[in-house]
Amino acid sequence: MSEARKSNFLWRIWSGFWNGLTAFRMAVFNILFLIVLALLIRAILPGDRIELDADTTLVLAPVGMIVEQYTGTPAERAINEALGQQPPETLLRDILRSLDLAAENSEIVQVLVVTDNLSGVSPGTLSELSAAFERFRQSGKPVIAHGSMLAQGTYGLAALADEIWLNPEGLALIEGYSYFRNYYREGLEKLRVDVNLFRVGEFKSAMEPFIRDSMSDADRTAAEYFIGGLWQEYLEIIARHRGMPVERLAGVIENAVPILEQFGGDTAAAALESGLVDRLITRPEARAALAASGAADERHGFRQISMDDFLMLPRAPKLGGDQVGIIVARGAITEGDQPPGTIGSDSLSRLLRRATRDEAIKAVVLRIDSGGGSAFASEEIRQEMLALKESGKPVVVSMANVAASGGYWIAMGADEIWAYPNTISGSIGIFGFFPTFQNSLAEIGIHTDGFGVTPLAGALRPDMALTEPVRRAFQANIENGYRSFISLVGQYRDMSPAQVDAIAQGRVWTGSQARDRGLVDQLGTLAEAVAAAARFAGLTDEYRTVYVEPELTTLEQFFARMGGQALAHAGIDRVLGAARWPGLDLYMDLRRQLDLVAGADSRRTGLPSVMAHCLCEAPL
Repeated sequence: MSEARKSNFLWRIWSGFWNGLTAFRMAVFNILFLIVLALLIRAILPGDRIELDADTTLVLAPVGMIVEQYTGTPAERAINEALGQQPPETLLRDILRSLDLAAENSEIVQVLVVTDNLSGVSPGTLSELSAAFERFRQSGKPVIAHGSMLAQGTYGLAALADEIWLNPEGLALIEGYSYFRNYYREGLEKLRVDVNLFRVGEFKSAMEPFIRDSMSDADRTAAEYFIGGLWQEYLEIIARHRGMPVERLAGVIENAVPILEQFGGDTAAAALESGLVDRLITRPEARAALAASGAADERHGFRQISMDDFLMLPRAPKLGGDQVGIIVARGAITEGDQPPGTIGSDSLSRLLRRATRDEAIKAVVLRIDSGGGSAFASEEIRQEMLALKESGKPVVVSMANVAASGGYWIAMGADEIWAYPNTISGSIGIFGFFPTFQNSLAEIGIHTDGFGVTPLAGALRPDMALTEPVRRAFQANIENGYRSFISLVGQYRDMSPAQVDAIAQGRVWTGSQARDRGLVDQLGTLAEAVAAAARFAGLTDEYRTVYVEPELTTLEQFFARMGGQALAHAGIDRVLGAARWPGLDLYMDLRRQLDLVAGADSRRTGLPSVMAHCLCEAPL
């Protein structure tokens, strides 16, 4: 074959491949265009009208975790949901509002709580829901909970109902709170990783797993105290709603195995006899019972309305008047702009400035659910809160499940701090963490050499050991940060630095324990914190509460309205799902953990961050 013919042949192969690739690309874009067009048409056209008839049962069926704020932007949530990658979440505020509206609505005769798709309820959330169900109970309408598998977290929600119905083949198990961690020191030594940890505080145990193979005595002492406090509060909430003494409930839990053996392994019968549930009933039987106490329905068995549909019913809007703004701060605290579910110093500060400028907002409640993060980002947020207060608007903090370390840092400047008895708070301490891998690299024949023109030049390379001057500088910076932290706490809480240091040292407290030590002012719900903010502002009862949230773009409004289910039904999961790298989820999860554990380099300087984080999670 001549060179000319060979060249022409190769050109035809390349041209055919390129044309095929172009056609495939155009086909994909056309499919996406048709999907978007179909969704736009669906958004424009009116859907089925939601009607509420007499004798209707309101069905509360939360999915996933009950949260203060959704994770991610509307567009991110919709696409991730369509791809099956979005963790299911239910907004706490939606449940609270549904119960309050249902109490006043004559068409709603009862409430059914379905727990089968619920992942769990954190302690603070349980306290808020407990108060909400107690308010609803004053309407005289019954609440029934039905489930198949009632684990500790889901049982907590079910126990708030007047009656708990369990499937005859189901399970109700309360195992108790625990505190276990993995420890990596030996493994890191085998990998020849140098762990450079700088911290202040005897109880600042966030990074202990990287320098120990077991729990320290200080960590065990502190954890036993605050976990024990959380557990006692859980028992008291459940016992109060179940109408049994705390001692009896504790005995049932501690003797779960002998009781189960007594009933031959029949978990449902054991739960019924122990008083954990009221009735063993199948789903068809439950539908018939709900129809008898409400109204029958050919399609669903009993007349019902979901929480989402109930909240979408048209209601006369409340316009004008004074407002109390609620700003949610949920997630790890980092620098810069961050989506919902993560606290960015810039993005949260922007919301605080909006509340400052909005003349209708007379007071602000900062709702915190965070174990902390970057100390500098926390300080930036505190400074912005101070500017809001200086504008003449009072600020009240309402602590949710966790408001510790950096979460407490952004709370301490408020006019008043509210928490639940079982909020996780305190952890006043900071640390820095900078692992180096020069020995690990040497094991595979990789070495580093060179020079810097100053003692600090190149000193923060992860492939080189930290020099002694750099280590001293790190520790001095951490100690200075701790002194600043306790000094600010003392200033706001009217304590001396020595008094703060005695209850700080990185130690975690429950909300009740924190109040007893002067770190918290009041114990109560979000509604009580809002009422306190209104009192500080001198407002009458005629005020509205509004959530101050990031303004949505037109595209985000579209995704928020349509949601991920519509995208999934349209087939976007099949179009985009094939393009996902199989290891992407593992990589992203690992990246998130390393960003948090390693202190996450400052997004502005690239230098390691000083962290005010307790790395503590609310037990389920």
